[in-house]
Amino acid sequence: MKNKNIKSSKKLEGFKYAFNGVKILLRDESNALIHCIIGVCAISAGFILNISSMEWVAVVVVCGCVFAAEALNTAIERLSDVVSPEYNEAIKKVKDLSDLERYYLWLLQQPSQVLLFFYLS
Repeated sequence: MKNKNIKSSKKLEGFKYAFNGVKILLRDESNALIHCIIGVCAISAGFILNISSMEWVAVVVVCGCVFAAEALNTAIERLSDVVSPEYNEAIKKVKDLSDLERYYLWLLQQPSQVLLFFYLS
């Protein structure tokens, strides 16, 4: 029984760290706040347009992927700054690739949501 309680408390502790990460991300990164606002708009549009269950899955997955990419990009950039505070060409490449991943997902989000809300609904 004790082992189960320890696992549950570890899970709750993990959620605490995750929510702290969301708080840091939204406070420190303007792009994350913009993605969050766009996500709220997409969810609001979903309610207004009464989208289907599968369309809800698409909205949630796409918004979640973009927000996760923003969090991963921020973590990579911050870790890179700690590892090498001075200019480093290898760190620059890592940061550029991290930005590519974030913008690539963002660029995929835009047409997918336009298609979802204006052509499929």
